[in-house]
Amino acid sequence: MEQLTSSLAPPRSAPKSNVASSSQQVAGSVAKRLSSELMTLMMSSSPGISAFPKHDGNLFEWVGTIEGPSETIYAGLSFKISISFPPNYPYVAPTIKFDTPCYHPNVDITGGAICLDILQDKWSAVYSVQTILISLQSLLGEPNNASPLNPDAASLWGNPTAYKAQLMKYYRPITDSA
Repeated sequence: MEQLTSSLAPPRSAPKSNVASSSQQVAGSVAKRLSSELMTLMMSSSPGISAFPKHDGNLFEWVGTIEGPSETIYAGLSFKISISFPPNYPYVAPTIKFDTPCYHPNVDITGGAICLDILQDKWSAVYSVQTILISLQSLLGEPNNASPLNPDAASLWGNPTAYKAQLMKYYRPITDSA
């Protein structure tokens, strides 16, 4: 009878510490990757882009700055962005949004969402934060008007004077408190 009751007992599950240590290892490898990308970005000579963690000890939330490329309608303007890395980065793209209002065909003016293929269906684990920032900077001067989040901006793109006037209605310079 004792054998029968012991065979009916639920199987013992693996200790929870194995599951916890597995997720800690994943978080550790993501943190290691982000630390490496931060160092690469800090040592980089790419002009007009920067990013770093918002708070000490949290590598998963960054703040960045993108300067408008010279010889574009965005020259001389700087934009603050937020970058949130998922726990399964780099296999899943980070979530990035403009915090500074950005009047642009591929940016949602109200929420700052960005329509950029490498942040969606064209994402690859080989992309780095630096790659993303350079792509965003490039997007400022070369929008994809075939896929606009802001159709008004897309329709004005061909008229630089009207476009710049509309851009400046929304633009707010970055301040230390922003």
